[in-house]
This record gives sequence, structure tokens and C-alpha cells, in this order.
Amino acid sequence: MSFDWTKCWDHHAPLRVIFLKCVGQLREVLNKADNAELKLFLEVEFGLELQPAPPPEKIKEDILLFFKLYDPSKEEIRYAGRLFVKGSGKPLEILAKLNESAGFLPDEEIELFEEIKFEPNVMCEHINRNLSFRGCQLEDGDIICFQKSLRKQGNEQYRFPEVPLFLEYVHNRQVVRFCSLEKSKEDEFTLELSKQNNYDEVVECLARHLHLDDPSKVRLTSHNCYSQHPKPQPIRYHGVDRLTEILSHYNQTSDILYYEVLDIPLRELQGLKTLKVTFYHAAKDEVTIHTIRLPKQSTIGDVLNDLKTKVELSRPDAELRLLEVFYHKIYKIFSLNGRIENIIDQYWTLRAEEIPEEEKNLDPHSCLIHFYHFMDDTAQNQAVSTCVKILLP
Repeated sequence: MSFDWTKCWDHHAPLRVIFLKCVGQLREVLNKADNAELKLFLEVEFGLELQPAPPPEKIKEDILLFFKLYDPSKEEIRYAGRLFVKGSGKPLEILAKLNESAGFLPDEEIELFEEIKFEPNVMCEHINRNLSFRGCQLEDGDIICFQKSLRKQGNEQYRFPEVPLFLEYVHNRQVVRFCSLEKSKEDEFTLELSKQNNYDEVVECLARHLHLDDPSKVRLTSHNCYSQHPKPQPIRYHGVDRLTEILSHYNQTSDILYYEVLDIPLRELQGLKTLKVTFYHAAKDEVTIHTIRLPKQSTIGDVLNDLKTKVELSRPDAELRLLEVFYHKIYKIFSLNGRIENIIDQYWTLRAEEIPEEEKNLDPHSCLIHFYHFMDDTAQNQAVSTCVKILLP
């Protein structure tokens, strides 16, 4: 006798019992399988003197059931054997046998659950011990999970007091590898989460691990499964509902997440525009980089006024301008009234500098020309670009 798993919809229970007189008959069964794949569950029963014994004969009234024992204190479920039962019989009649197989006292009160399916969602239902097995719609190969009843002692001390909750936990369990965004190849650690965790639950769990008091200062970035690098844009505050969405990338799922620890809450940061500005000193061969963080409705003039408080100017009344530079070429000089909300500094360099006196208040006969220095090949630029005032004829 063997148990065939070939077509079972939940991949956990056998489809049917096959009685074989010789192993050669397996070929005949295999030829009838739609997917030409036969998975067998082998169990050896021992009789007297621990010698292998033939399996019991199965008659039409018999139903073959498999059993699993769940221990909520250990959060562990294990195989606990199988039994032939009569379809007209009741689960109440086999409680003593189940207690014996589990090592419980004969009169231990236990609860029974049918594990119906595990994918794509868990379905596990309580079994009424007073109904017949046939009345419970149990068939050959079905799985019954059992455990000690917690009705009298309470279940507050257990994370997953009953079988359905434990199966849900196992089904949704997701181990995530977290990496610092700044050091993506270092400081990796793993946390066990649930696929159903919402955004707040994910960052709270991460904050506890990092010993942070304020989870709102954590920002997450998803992993690009194709480039094997962080995605260019971080995840917005409450920008996703579940962990499964955070880990998804098109039709693939990653187990990697990147994190940053911010100096202000992410929700507040998202109302601000952060720009990285490179400042060139007028009188010194000195370049400094500054991070400017202002409300999104601010103007270029606001950026330059903020920058003046952070840099050393050649004179107190010096005026500044902001330029958009790419590969040392000046592509744009921003207007002071322009809004900063739509500036993208991810690929462009924002350069600030003092405006020379001769370039201020140009008359109609003058204009500014952008220059940059190169050797032989225009793609091989050699120096910082600049503006030069010329007179028109």
C-alpha cells in the first residue's frame, strides 16, 4: 500500500490510497498521472519484536486520516501517525487513541482541527467531535491537527494558542535581511516578520532592533531584483500597506530591505525639499558641499539666503546665484523666484557661487556665455565651467 500525492490541491494530504502487490505496478499508476510525476509517502509499521508488519486491510467504510500534534508552548507541530476510522464513527471515539499517541493522560481534553489547505491561503477549521467523520466531510488522506484544550487554563501566555493561528503564522512568516542604505554591503542583519505586517509594524520592529525611541525616523528603501541594488527612490511614509508590497519588484519578490535613520520624522521630512548644493568660494580655491532643507514651496532665493548662513563670503553684501551643472557644463542659471519643489538634484549638480560685479545688471548690449575647458575631446572636460560677459556688436 502507498499514498499518492499527485493531484492534491493543498500539497499536504494524499489524494488516494493505492494497494500494490508489487512495485512494478507503480509504473501503471504513473502513466495515469496527468503531470507524469508521482510523489509517494512511505510509512513502515512495526509489529512484535519491532519487525515490519503489513498494513491493515482497508474496507469501503474505512477512512484513512493523518494526524499532527501541536504544542503551543514550543510553537511546534509534528506528525503524529495515522488511523483508519469508520465513516459512521465519531471523532469522540478516537480521543483516547490520540491522547495515547501524544503521551497525554487518557482523559486529557483535546481540540481537533482539520487542516484543509495551506496555499494560497490557510484554511483550518474546528472539528465537531460529536458529528460523524462523514458528517465532518472527512475523506481519505485528510489531516487532523490536535492539541491540548486551553479552555480551562487560558491562552494569554501563548503567541499562537491554537492550530489555525500557528498555521497562519507559518504561512505568513517572512525573514527579511536589513542593510544600511549607506553601507549596503555591511552591517546586515535579519528579522522575522509577517507578510501581513503593515508599514508601521515593520518600522517599529526595525526601530526596536536598532534601539531607536522614534520609529518615525526610520526610512525604508526597497531592493531592485534586477540590478541587485537599492531602488533610486525610498518608500514614502505609509506609501505601502503590507510587507509583501514593500518586498515586491514587478513579478519578483526580494527578502532585502535598506534603511536609513533620519534626524527628523519621515512624515515631516516629506513636507520638505532637501537639496545638496556645492558652493565655490570666490576668493579661495575651496569647494564645500551643503545640504539645504526647506519647505517645498520655497524659492531659489530662500535656498541662497539659507546658504549664506553656512558659508564664508568674500564680502558681507555678496550676491549668490544657483546653477544647474552636468558633466561640468552649465545648463541653467536659476531665477531667484523659481520654486524648488520640482528641482531634481539626483543626476544634476547644484552649484552656488558669488556673482562677480561685472556680471550684475547686464545692459542690452551685454550677455553671459557659458565656457568650459577641454583637451582634444569635448567629452573629456578638464575644469570647472564658468560664465563670461561679452559685449554684443
